[in-house]
Amino acid sequence: MHIPSLKKLVSDQEWQLRCDLAACYRLVALYGWSDLVFTHISAKLPEEVAGASAHHFLINPYGLMFDEITASSLVKVDGLCNKVIDSPFPVNPAGFVIHSAVHEARADAGCVLHTHTRAGVAVSAQACGILPISQQSTFVLASLAYHSYEGVAFRDDEKPRLQADLGRANFLMLRNHGLLVVGKTIADAFLAMYTFENTCRIQLDAQAGGALTEVNPQIVKGVGEAMRVQTGGMGGAFAWPSLIRKLDRLDESYKS
Repeated sequence: MHIPSLKKLVSDQEWQLRCDLAACYRLVALYGWSDLVFTHISAKLPEEVAGASAHHFLINPYGLMFDEITASSLVKVDGLCNKVIDSPFPVNPAGFVIHSAVHEARADAGCVLHTHTRAGVAVSAQACGILPISQQSTFVLASLAYHSYEGVAFRDDEKPRLQADLGRANFLMLRNHGLLVVGKTIADAFLAMYTFENTCRIQLDAQAGGALTEVNPQIVKGVGEAMRVQTGGMGGAFAWPSLIRKLDRLDESYKS
């Protein structure tokens, strides 16, 4: 599939964001978190790129597999998912409902990543939700919220309830549906989802093995500082360069 490059048509800052978001889509596919052409990862353009009065976002062209997405194929949309610049690719306004709700409510939401993984949906269907049974779970529990299932999320009237449930949390479990994370950057969002997904996988494996040992609640309270120490205060940026190197060794076409 030939996709004309947009590199010379957008600012350097937007192009870098496009490359990072395309990389994120490829990594989600690489780690097995994609759901054919469904679910989305959205990234907000900085105000100095979009304009002080505008809120513009990058999102996947609907119908492309995540491992097909490139920097130039990403579609720039406004808060209603209308195309800001012309693109030959369709977008999915219904799929943007959840993302637009989060971006509206959270000025710090530079990236919103949503998945329908087997493990994530399985734990989202458990009444107990996330259990404090692993180191990974403590990072999630430190900033976790839940949103009840209301059917396929394409109605705008669900947005206020989703926003209220999310609050200031960075991890949102969509009951009977899947996982969602909020990151200040694309790198932060990817690392958060890596932790969230592994938390769910570990929980399912542990539940299949017998009696469980829970982490002391006092440890969960202090996990924010532990995460800062673990990443040298860099958050997702600590792991992102190594992920990009991994992706570049496999296929650099996401940069086109």
